[in-house]
Amino acid sequence: MNEEAKRAAARLGEWAAALDTADVPRPVLDRLSLVLLDTFGVTALGAALDEQAALRSAWNAPDGPAPLIGAGRSVTVDAAAWLNAMALVSLELDEGNKYAKGHPAAHGFPAVLALASELDATGPDTAAALLAAYEVASRFGQATSLRPGAHPHGSWGVAGAAAGCARLLRLGPEATAAAIDAGAGLPVAGHFSSATDGNPVRDAWMGASNLSGLVAARMAAAGLARNTGTAGGSLGDLLGGFDAAGLTGGLGERWDVTRGYFKRHASCSFTHPAADAVLPLRAGLDPSRISRILVETHALGAGLGSPEWDNRLSAMFSTPFVVATALLDGEVGPRASDAARLGDPALRDLARRVRLVAAGDLTARLPAERAARVTIELDDGTSLTREQPNPVGDADHEPLTEPDVIRMLKAWLPGRAALVDRAAAVARELPAMARVGGALRGLADDTAEKEPS
Repeated sequence: MNEEAKRAAARLGEWAAALDTADVPRPVLDRLSLVLLDTFGVTALGAALDEQAALRSAWNAPDGPAPLIGAGRSVTVDAAAWLNAMALVSLELDEGNKYAKGHPAAHGFPAVLALASELDATGPDTAAALLAAYEVASRFGQATSLRPGAHPHGSWGVAGAAAGCARLLRLGPEATAAAIDAGAGLPVAGHFSSATDGNPVRDAWMGASNLSGLVAARMAAAGLARNTGTAGGSLGDLLGGFDAAGLTGGLGERWDVTRGYFKRHASCSFTHPAADAVLPLRAGLDPSRISRILVETHALGAGLGSPEWDNRLSAMFSTPFVVATALLDGEVGPRASDAARLGDPALRDLARRVRLVAAGDLTARLPAERAARVTIELDDGTSLTREQPNPVGDADHEPLTEPDVIRMLKAWLPGRAALVDRAAAVARELPAMARVGGALRGLADDTAEKEPS
């Protein structure tokens, strides 16, 4: 038994069980609404992919109370938690947090929203549950040091999903702590190579996180969960290292949900600073004159240097793909990784001129900065260099506002502006709603309101 992890889980259980949005600062609730809007819109965007439609068909889930956002129907809670989570992460556009080293919202929001739909929970309870999911997941992410090669999806964030679902079920402090500890004992041990190799099992890890969070909360509600400090063994001994001392720091004072980032490129966040750096350099630049592109990055992003890809996922985890796409297209949008675009000979040729290396000075600036330095060398011997300290969209560097997020979502979802506007309204109003079930189910189907394309 890990006593320190047990005590920390007990403290988290006390905090999450008592969390009341009436005590939460207004700017925190505003940021939660913006993260929620991003979650709704990006889930709908992912749900529109052919592969996600095929998965829903193969799943054949029965009708139920929980919406498949943007996909036209409502299904059982468990199916919605899994399928919405996979859709949310399928285009690498979901909100993240550099301090947590991953995606706290994606680990638990789909489960909390599905359960809230079934319970027809109040807005304050749902908002409190979402905050509990984010804050607990983020702290577990910071406390966990995964072994080299491990991917963060589906591991440390399960505890957050469990905390959010437990808060929504109105479990007491001890039961909530037991749910959090059970969630910490249900991690996925996924290898990062699954992402770079283009294996969609990486997306399924987020589905597993959300469903496991539901399971942990239900076990606690049934009295079958115990707080034994299991995180010290599961996340620590087995998956890397775990420092429980950081789990309870700043509860109710430091809100990690305000410190995250939104993504404007459909790719791994480690590739974003390089894309942001090259975009200002492309004006008047003839790609045929580029002899070499050197991308210097931090140690976390140094493994994304393959100039070859064979599907959407492997492309989104290739810095050469992202840099070449940004230079040729002026953006790295969700259509950049469509099959037809991936095979473009000009794109592949330019990507093969990109070299990615780790730079010690950039690594030393982690975690506050996730920087990249790009040097474009031309055929006449001249060069262009630009450094980007953090991606555009980071809360610490060119943060995105609600109008920015709405503008991006409408550009990515042509013909579905009504859905984006409705998602924005639900996200904004949810913390004060009397009941949320109907409003959330209203995000499933926008066919009646589709605009002409």
